[in-house]
Amino acid sequence: MPGFVREKKRITEPNMCLITSPVMQGTPIHSKGNPHPSSPAIDELDSPLLPGLPDDVAKCCLALVPRSTFPSMGSVCKRWRSFIQSKEFLTERKIAGMLEEWLYVLTMDSEGKESHWEVLDCLGQRHRLLPSMPGPEKVGFGITVLNGKLLVLAGYSVINGTASASADVYQYDSCLNSWSKLADLNVARYDFACAEVNGVVYVVGGYGAEGESLSTAEVYDPGTDKWTLIESLRRPRWGCFACGLNGKLYVLGGRSTFTIGNSRFVDVYNPEKHTWCEMKNGCVMVTAHAVLEKKLFCMEWKNQRKLAIFNPDDNSWKMVPVPLTGSTSIGFRFGILDGKLLLFSVEGDPGYHTLLYDPNAAPGSEWQTCDIKPSGSCLCSVTIKA
Repeated sequence: MPGFVREKKRITEPNMCLITSPVMQGTPIHSKGNPHPSSPAIDELDSPLLPGLPDDVAKCCLALVPRSTFPSMGSVCKRWRSFIQSKEFLTERKIAGMLEEWLYVLTMDSEGKESHWEVLDCLGQRHRLLPSMPGPEKVGFGITVLNGKLLVLAGYSVINGTASASADVYQYDSCLNSWSKLADLNVARYDFACAEVNGVVYVVGGYGAEGESLSTAEVYDPGTDKWTLIESLRRPRWGCFACGLNGKLYVLGGRSTFTIGNSRFVDVYNPEKHTWCEMKNGCVMVTAHAVLEKKLFCMEWKNQRKLAIFNPDDNSWKMVPVPLTGSTSIGFRFGILDGKLLLFSVEGDPGYHTLLYDPNAAPGSEWQTCDIKPSGSCLCSVTIKA
């Protein structure tokens, strides 16, 4: 992989080179739990959600409002904003059958100079552009979703020719369309693995502040807004990725100091036992991955015309050929909408039709094409239900 040299340390360009635009002047950035200022007269937290209605009825009413109106609702009063930000709100929406699934895609323009987040629904309609990501331009950061919110973790930036690893963590609230800052990691890192498992977030491995490879791992508890170091990997690992399957954390791909070339080892963390174990049948040089139907879907650089599907129940892999229909592109990024896997071309060809894989379709009908695609080339994506 290409890299650059800083103080005799080789900083390797990460697998996920995601460039953000500098934060716009006036972009709202708030610390966790620090709401927007508003009128004290209507912001008493003990006031009813809807005057004249019991709170349980009012919550059901608010849960029926279309998702596109959430930011406006959040500016009404603190009670509404607090409710919209809570897990209880998502639960009420789920009970009412009102959850809407949106795909958040980080896209790059045709010249490769600017990137931005855009939002697509199941019909491919674009709903909004996100406010600029806080902080300086970064690469090598991680993304995950926790309680219906997008988390952007760590990474490094180059300012005036000097590279600096970050421990920053920012959270995007999809309901309020705003960013806030969470607690910093214990260890600044980039080019690492991260994933949500059982309502908490794990980060593993990567490179440290001095360009050293890391074996450390830590976990974030949203209830306390705190990162805690856990048992380290058996070996340093970088350029890897992670996912949650069957309540366990799986770390795959990338490289390790104990292997020649890319690692096939799979490190598995059991949160109940607080221990790591390993398997030796992973993928190498993975360019795209996603979890769907409790299975892991991967695409390897050496074979981008086949999907590798991992079943954690028996630790087996299945290979599925990718049809040529839609594009001759051999580079894809994944997205998930409505229980289906979307394959976006990394080339951003205007005439390209997105490939769609339905794991529940009848045999022979799994592959289709659709018009859902970002405005530019896809760098990465996450799916958020709210």
